[in-house]
Amino acid sequence: MPHTYKVVVIEDEEKIARMIKDYLEKEGMTIFLAGDGTRGMELIKRYSPDLLILDLMLPDLDGLEICRRLRREENIPIIMLTARSQETDRVVGLEMGADDYMVKPFSLAELAARIRAVMRRAGEQGIGSKGEGSNKDEAKILSRGELQIDVENRSVKKGDREVELTPTEFKILSLMARYPGRVFSRLQLLESCLGEAYSGYERSIDTHISNLRKKIEEDVANPSYIVTVFGFGYKFMNK
Repeated sequence: MPHTYKVVVIEDEEKIARMIKDYLEKEGMTIFLAGDGTRGMELIKRYSPDLLILDLMLPDLDGLEICRRLRREENIPIIMLTARSQETDRVVGLEMGADDYMVKPFSLAELAARIRAVMRRAGEQGIGSKGEGSNKDEAKILSRGELQIDVENRSVKKGDREVELTPTEFKILSLMARYPGRVFSRLQLLESCLGEAYSGYERSIDTHISNLRKKIEEDVANPSYIVTVFGFGYKFMNK
């Protein structure tokens, strides 16, 4: 069934931008195109889109700078596009706050599927997949040490401070915090928080975990909330 998401696409290659627009409009989405970062920021302020598709390399403001600016003010889901295949470029994009990335050339059908997956994560009230977190009787606010995780409103506080998380970061944190002490493999986190379509991208979980630690830990080098279980994955410590 078509989705009526509003999407801003910031892409300086006109042919690629038009292909994305034509395909996604057939999927029922409303698409606004910008060929540079300055115009893209104007469209975001004007239309308050549900999602942003953002090219990494742009002629004025690059994708990383746009991502950095947006993350200071709001949590609009972001899918970053890059012509580079090096893992370091993808990691930097995630570290700046992107929720997902795609390397050119890419399938338009896969892009549409990624959009639906990111929007599903952004809009879910519960956590996990395959029924995890969907029980209405489960706690809506998780208290873990100084952290207060409001599952229903998708917000996090540490003490009196609001912690700004991307939809993916919130999904990972909520899932792990609901099951303190349980060890999650990278694949389990990937499938539970991003979906089975992301199989093969297990290492991207490491970047999301790193971002989470920067936001919730007092000492990133010695985390007290999310700890590494060497050879397997991660667990959320009982507080």
